[in-house]
Amino acid sequence: MFIGEYAHNLDDKGRLAIPVKFRNELKKGSVVTRGLDNCLFLYTKSEWTKLAEKLAALPLTNSDSRAFARSMLGGAMELEVDKQGRAVLPEYLRTFAGLKKNVTVAGLYSRVEIWDETKWNEYKTRTETNSNGIAEKMAELGV
Repeated sequence: MFIGEYAHNLDDKGRLAIPVKFRNELKKGSVVTRGLDNCLFLYTKSEWTKLAEKLAALPLTNSDSRAFARSMLGGAMELEVDKQGRAVLPEYLRTFAGLKKNVTVAGLYSRVEIWDETKWNEYKTRTETNSNGIAEKMAELGV
């Protein structure tokens, strides 16, 4: 389970220090891919397998299904965590998410999101401002 928000930096080689609390689960194998809202999604291998199977089962005849599967599956890359707890984020994914130096790593239970710090702060401000409306929509979904 991944929870919490952590500030980290990318080094010159595109390496990200994985938060200590996340390392044990991720060093067993993990996959990083394009996420939504211009961040990266990082999954354990087992969570990735569940998602990938669902994406592969989407109807090929639906253009939105194809587009979403291409983005998530085609953008995916296995990630290795080194002995210092760092992982190299591929350049094409760093570019997609606009990652430069300051990065926020957020645990969202079954996945980790990796954000450019400025984008994360802007996103948080927007969602916090709209929290009542978001809560009402979640109530409609049974949350």
